[in-house]
Amino acid sequence: MQKPLIVFVGAVYPSQYTLLCSHMRASGMADSWFMTTPGHKAKHEKDCDHLLSFQPDGKIVGPQSYYYSGKVERSARICRGVLKALKAFEKAQGRRIDVVVAHSLWGAPNWLYDELDAAIVSYIEFPSYRTHGCDATYPPDEAQRLADRNTEMLHFHQVLRSDLTIVPSAHARSMFPPLLQDRIAVQFEGFDIQPPLRKSAEAAADGQPFTIAFSARDLSSAKGFETYMRLVDRMVREGDAKDTRFIAIGDPAAATYGYEQQWVERRYGGKVASFRDHLLKVYPGAQVVEFPGRLPYAQFAEMLAGVDLFLYPLRHGVANWGLMEILARGGCVIGSNWGFTPELVQHDVNGLLLPDNDDAWIEAIRALRADPPRRARYAKAAQETGRQYHISNIAPRFMALFERAMGQRRAPLITAAKGPLAGPA
Repeated sequence: MQKPLIVFVGAVYPSQYTLLCSHMRASGMADSWFMTTPGHKAKHEKDCDHLLSFQPDGKIVGPQSYYYSGKVERSARICRGVLKALKAFEKAQGRRIDVVVAHSLWGAPNWLYDELDAAIVSYIEFPSYRTHGCDATYPPDEAQRLADRNTEMLHFHQVLRSDLTIVPSAHARSMFPPLLQDRIAVQFEGFDIQPPLRKSAEAAADGQPFTIAFSARDLSSAKGFETYMRLVDRMVREGDAKDTRFIAIGDPAAATYGYEQQWVERRYGGKVASFRDHLLKVYPGAQVVEFPGRLPYAQFAEMLAGVDLFLYPLRHGVANWGLMEILARGGCVIGSNWGFTPELVQHDVNGLLLPDNDDAWIEAIRALRADPPRRARYAKAAQETGRQYHISNIAPRFMALFERAMGQRRAPLITAAKGPLAGPA
C-alpha cells in the first residue's frame, strides 16, 4: 500500500512540526516533506533530505502595505507562493498530495481550498490576541485591537474551510466560538528531550546555593515574568533569599504575546529599554536575579540542570515548549492552576498547581525547599510526562488525525456518489 504523501508548510524553519515531519519519514509512517522559504531550504538542506521551497509573492518580513490588514496581506503573499509550489511538486511526483499541514499564519492555507485535492490541515496556535488575553495593566491600543479582528477573521475562515484544524491545547480550543469547536482537534507537539535534569534533588546540598528559576522564550507578562520578579522581591525583603540563586532564563528583547513593551515605550519615552528593566525599577529586591539572556541550546540545557525549583506562574498562553523542556528533564515545577498548565502539570504528582495568590506561592517555595524527597518525587513523575510526549508516542496520534482529515476530504465525494442523504427536510 502506498504511503500517504504529506507536505508540512511553514515559512519558519525549524518549527513545531519539523521533528514530526522527519520522524514520520524516518519511521516509514508517511512520505513526508517540509516546504519552507528558499533561504531556509538553502541553510538546512545539508542536514535534511526532505526540504522543499516556495517563493512568497512579495516580502513577508516587516510591515505590509496597510497596517490593519498586515497579517491578511502577508498570508496572501505566502499562500500564493505555496499554491504554485505545491502544484509543481505534485506534477514532479506524478501523484496528488494526500495532506497539506499548514501553519495558519506562516504557512497560510487560505488559497489552497478548492485548488488542490489534498486534505487541508490547519495548525492554529490561538485565534487572536483578544481571545488569548493580556494583562489589563498593559492593554493594547486601538490600532492593535482593530488589526486583531482581521487575524480572527483569517483563523475562523480556516477552521470553516479546512478538513481539520489542530490546536496545541484544550485551552486553545476553548478560545474559539462553540460552533467551530467540533472542527478542531487538540494535540500538543512531540519532543525528543534528553533527561535527566540532575541526578537527585539532594544535589544542591553540596554547598551550592539553592536555585530558583524562571524559564521562557520571552520575559513577558503573559509568561508570568512579573509574578516571578514580584515573588523574588518579597523573598529578599522577608529574608528568604539567603544562600539562594535566582535566574530568569529568556530573552528580554524577544517579541511577546502581549503589549507590555509598547506600554514601556509610552511610559518612559525610550529611557527604559525593556519590560524587564521596568520591573527592576518596580521591584528593587529583584536586582539579585541573574539574566543570562538568549542561550545556545546546549548551554540552555546545561543551565536548566543547575536549577532546584522552577516557578511557572503563567498568566496567558495556550502551550509552551519551555514547560515541556523543564518537565522532560525532571524539573521540579510550581505552576499556575489555570490556562493550559494543568494539561501538563498534575497537582502533587509531577509538580504543584497554585492559585494567583502570592502567599500560597511563598509558602509552597519554602515547603519544597525544605523537602528534597518531595522534589525528587515530582522530578521523577515529570520525566515520565516527558516520555509520554516523546515524538515516538505522539507521531501516531498525529497520523490518526491526518487520516481523519483524509476521510473528511473523501466524505463529500462518497455522499455525492450515493446520492442525497435521506432524512427530514
